[in-house]
Amino acid sequence: MSFQNYEVWFVTGAQLLYGGDAVIAVDAHSNEMVNGLNNSGNLPVKIVYKGTVNSSAEISKTFSDANNDPKCIGVITWMHTFSPAKMWIHGLQNFKKPLLHFHTQFNKEVPWNEIDMDFMNLNQSAHGDREFGHIVTRMRKNRKVVVGHWQDKKAQDRIAVWMRVAAAWADAQDMIIVRFGDNMNNVAVTDGDKVEAEMRLGYHVDYYPVGDLVAYQDKVTDSEIAEMVKQYESEYDFAPNVQVGGKDRSQVFEAARIEIALRRFLKDKGAKAFTTNFDELHGLNQLPGLASQRLMAEGYGFGAEGDWKTAALLRSMWFMGQGLEGGCSFLEDYTYHFDGERSAILQAHMLEVSPLISAGKPQMNVFPLGIGGKADPARLIFTAKPGQGIAATIVDMGNRFRMIVNQVDLIEPKPLPKLPVACALWIPQPSLEVGAAAWILAGGTHHTSFSSALTMEYLDDYAEIAGIEKVAIDNNTTIPEFKKELHLNEIYYLLNKALM
Repeated sequence: MSFQNYEVWFVTGAQLLYGGDAVIAVDAHSNEMVNGLNNSGNLPVKIVYKGTVNSSAEISKTFSDANNDPKCIGVITWMHTFSPAKMWIHGLQNFKKPLLHFHTQFNKEVPWNEIDMDFMNLNQSAHGDREFGHIVTRMRKNRKVVVGHWQDKKAQDRIAVWMRVAAAWADAQDMIIVRFGDNMNNVAVTDGDKVEAEMRLGYHVDYYPVGDLVAYQDKVTDSEIAEMVKQYESEYDFAPNVQVGGKDRSQVFEAARIEIALRRFLKDKGAKAFTTNFDELHGLNQLPGLASQRLMAEGYGFGAEGDWKTAALLRSMWFMGQGLEGGCSFLEDYTYHFDGERSAILQAHMLEVSPLISAGKPQMNVFPLGIGGKADPARLIFTAKPGQGIAATIVDMGNRFRMIVNQVDLIEPKPLPKLPVACALWIPQPSLEVGAAAWILAGGTHHTSFSSALTMEYLDDYAEIAGIEKVAIDNNTTIPEFKKELHLNEIYYLLNKALM
């Protein structure tokens, strides 16, 4: 897992008012806490203790070092004693990475029979953290606040969520998204300001003509294709028409040729995500649906019809979810099933759904595709595993990016004998009527980045780090309150822009 390449720094706030012995005690407590957190087995990223900071100069140097260390993906701060907040101003002004304020204390309980003024002077987190919190808020610095004892699993789990998001944020800062062709003609919601996206979110979108991919495809050897098809046969159930001697088996070989070429192209470009467009297929035998499915399963972000924002978000959500139970995929709202309280949305796409969300072993098959004007494409067919998940998107509102996240409940669809695609069926919380209306009112896309591994908290943290608007749709959503939230957000961002 890529988290092993990263570390989070732990910085303890103190001061020299109480003498050197107090600082030694603070340092000892901090070391014990960091060792305990690292040994808990609940945190995906190693914490590195960077000592106590007792002056503005020490704080500034520590934050500057964190900014310049590529392994450091964020800083956890904790005020063991009372650390005067003016000392933190210059360090916080220049700090550019994710920040977590851990409001905890070394001892779990009050030592009722032994507590004295020396203990009170040393253990001041209850008000020291409030002093620090004030200056961070006054400076309008985004951060996550976690409250709880450092030995409690609940607090550790919240830190773990932030660590995963901070790692995904670090991964996004050099994310290259390869875009074959433009986005689908005349479509608004899948496009956006790529310059602002790079400034705000870190990733870079590059256009490449599909002919560049074709040049890679033409260099793939027959032996490489045969080896890839053997891999397919070991991982998937092959329908009779694509087994040895089957009438459509050659199309599986053509799909393998495209996959090998696409993977090499992305690797050579250093890309972490890509988009395709069914109007940009000149020189390809078929729409690269199978390749897109399998590359998503490896962690590449994907967006159809040039949807680079969804491709980037999918990569980040996959990165956050490494090692967790569940999967993620690109999906699209296709058609509704109105059934009262069980009304649901059928999610699919032409071909490109990741097998990471499959309820069972996918089937390899070839069927016609009435769009794109190419040969019949190979694809993996399956249904998504029932359970809970989140569907997310990022849209460009003109003056800001907005993240929209809907909690969804996946249910088992009925058989679809004439629809040979991978699909999911879900009920958006709190219901189709409210969930879909809220999504539309927020300006949401018809494409989503879906995850059954993540919770709403992950994307709360992501939006906080990115400094973008985020609206949630869940079982507590009502349309009147949701509309009020959207109106208030609009006022906030308009005023914020006017004051800049």
